[in-house]
Amino acid sequence: MQSLAQQLPSIQAQSFGGDLQAHTLQMKLRGLSPNHTLILVNGKRRHGTANVSVAGGPFGGSAAPDISFIVPESIEHVEVLQDGAAAQYGTDAIAGVINFIQKKADHGGSFDATGGKYYDEGGQTYAVGGNIGIAPFDGAYLNVAAQKKYKNYSFRGDINPQATSLSTKYPAIKDLPGYPYTNRIIGDPQIDQTVVSYNAGYEFGDFKLYSFGSYGHKKAKAYENTRPPTTVVSGAGTKAAGGVAGVPFYPGGFQPQETIDETDYSFTGGFSGSVGETTFDLASTYGNDDISVDIINTANAQLYRDTGYTPTNIHDGSFFNTQWTNTLDLTHPFDIGLAGPVNVAGGLEFRHEEYGIRAGDPASYYGGGTQSFFGYSPKDAGKYKRDNFSQYLDVSVKPIDAWLIDGAVRHEHYSDFGDTTVFKLTTRYDFSDAFALRGTVSTGFRAPTLAEGGYSGLNVGPSSISGVLPPASAGAAALGFGGLKPEKSTNFSAGFVFHPTPKLSMTVDAYQITIRDRIMISSGFNGFTGNRCPQGYNGSNAKACLPFDQDRYNINNQLAVLSAVNTALGGSGNLTSLAQATAIPVYVLYAPNGVDRATDGSVAVQSFVNGVKMRTRGVDVVVNYPFDLGDFGNLDLTFTGNYNENKVLKINPLPSALYSSTQNPGLTQLIATSDVTQLENSTPKFRGTLNGYWQLGGFSVNLRESFYSEVYALETARSTVGNVTAGSLFKVPVKDSFLTDLEVGYQIAKPIKISFGANNLFNKYPTERSKALIRQAELDNNERGYSSDKYPTFSPFGINGGYYYARLNLTW
Repeated sequence: MQSLAQQLPSIQAQSFGGDLQAHTLQMKLRGLSPNHTLILVNGKRRHGTANVSVAGGPFGGSAAPDISFIVPESIEHVEVLQDGAAAQYGTDAIAGVINFIQKKADHGGSFDATGGKYYDEGGQTYAVGGNIGIAPFDGAYLNVAAQKKYKNYSFRGDINPQATSLSTKYPAIKDLPGYPYTNRIIGDPQIDQTVVSYNAGYEFGDFKLYSFGSYGHKKAKAYENTRPPTTVVSGAGTKAAGGVAGVPFYPGGFQPQETIDETDYSFTGGFSGSVGETTFDLASTYGNDDISVDIINTANAQLYRDTGYTPTNIHDGSFFNTQWTNTLDLTHPFDIGLAGPVNVAGGLEFRHEEYGIRAGDPASYYGGGTQSFFGYSPKDAGKYKRDNFSQYLDVSVKPIDAWLIDGAVRHEHYSDFGDTTVFKLTTRYDFSDAFALRGTVSTGFRAPTLAEGGYSGLNVGPSSISGVLPPASAGAAALGFGGLKPEKSTNFSAGFVFHPTPKLSMTVDAYQITIRDRIMISSGFNGFTGNRCPQGYNGSNAKACLPFDQDRYNINNQLAVLSAVNTALGGSGNLTSLAQATAIPVYVLYAPNGVDRATDGSVAVQSFVNGVKMRTRGVDVVVNYPFDLGDFGNLDLTFTGNYNENKVLKINPLPSALYSSTQNPGLTQLIATSDVTQLENSTPKFRGTLNGYWQLGGFSVNLRESFYSEVYALETARSTVGNVTAGSLFKVPVKDSFLTDLEVGYQIAKPIKISFGANNLFNKYPTERSKALIRQAELDNNERGYSSDKYPTFSPFGINGGYYYARLNLTW
């Protein structure tokens, strides 16, 4: 994934993910969602991950295939179609298609070993892999590849002021690993992963039997926010005299970690060949991803208070995602007297998908739940299914030698979303051997992933409730939602191919993609805090507001949200008073002294929604020129550039049960202003890469210089400085950056090559968050957040700085 992002500026690899997303980083094409790029292996659809991202921003909702389970040593080459291809490959190929073609060699092989680490703390990495080609019998090939890789934690945070301020009262804090850097949530997880794959085939006459597949296992651990020894016991009304939440075996607090145990496998079998001039390809693919989630070094404080016991390693639940795809593809040329035959391709596809959540141990969701990650309860658990049947037809023709016209149409029927038909028309005209124009117009239709429609996770804390409601659930219906609609898109592109000299080649392509009803995670809808329903509000939804100690706190509470949460927890909906919220634990709504929690409590939920209409415009440029330097070897220069601009054209309205604040409308939109800003500005508007590869005999040097234009997010100022007032939104940037990558290699002998290199050679870090506007207030108030707010995690080139490595390659 990182290699693709380094070489193709239109690809952006996710560099950091919070919570579960830390274990399954994704990539996006042309600034769109990872879900808008179709991933193929040997031309067959790859199954998605079970680990859906419930974070906001551009990677929110992503459940695309986990590329880490494709063995690098198995790959012969990668095909990237940077164009809408929904009518040809599948209606979700809105941004394009990435096709990993695996090796078919029946002899020889390779072995490689790599080790490295970050310049600064952590990230120790090793990877050992290889592949071997075998000819089991005449006409057959079997290529087997495997990789074992390990990556250690990194940490890019700061000291934890909360720990230092409490260390006198609780001296055991100083015994926590890393003190005073005890809050280690910002950084890479620890990953231990093994993957094995094969690609096999048998050719006899005009026919071929083939099969390929993979099996992988990943174990990973990621730090969560550290817990101090002063946490309030749920509903107890007192603070712990020693030990977190009254748990005595953590006298200095604790550093919980979230772990996953993931198994991923895929199998494809097929039969292809030709009968006369007609070719056929019949194939079946089954893929499965299963993820078990545990929290270690943790506790359930309320369970301990009520029973005197709590486990410290707790199973939180698990997810699974399966996909069974069956395809038949046919092609036939018809000679009708034109410059070339009319090539007709058509096919059928049947796909069955399942996604589900399994509940965790009762200790993970009892009362206030597991510290750091509330477990998935039986109310969250569920299984969702979908069938898809599609047919496509593609016709290409050359009326004259210089002109190619290709048209495609695809019809799909979803068992849960009905029917859709999408189209594509593309053409190319070669004015000469040196210059050609090309253009495409297409439409797309992406049904929500089952994970987007079925994910559920409601966290009940000592004084708060938060989480995600499934869009079609009774709880979401209480908010006025009725489930998700499919996304629809329109894609235009035009460009040219230019070969002014035999060596110099250039392609330039401009594009515009408009997506309607783009699916993303919503704003948080508050029922118990904030100014969602301003004082004095008397609009049409005034009955949805509940005055709550208004004179003391000037806060109102929204009954629609409380109804949704009460319903999700097993109670009734359509509340008209707070007293009817019987399923919401009383300690969430009332402090131990019996008064309200209007100053420190909250009830807030989110859901996946059809959030925005969005337009993406851009230009891709690729220029290549190889130099023959005679006695000084050969130099290959390549420039790749991408200009990309995302614009939210419209935010869809809130459902009728909710309302927009007249005081802070940006806080009460379906998609918050800050999330809109991330959609528009978290992808560099310009990325350019100049790569030079020089080779002289057995000696080689690869030098790559990459430019990332500024990206930014909007965050809330904590202090008043200059023209920025406390409580207002201001721009947090990662400024324009140049990054240099360098690799030097030497071919010791014909089969042996050693390489030494560095990514981000000069150890470039992203722009730090403002000390004056954010971090100083956190430091002054001894807040844990100071430790994790040093660098913006949306940085397009990560937060870890430089990485150096050495590699050994053997080929035979």
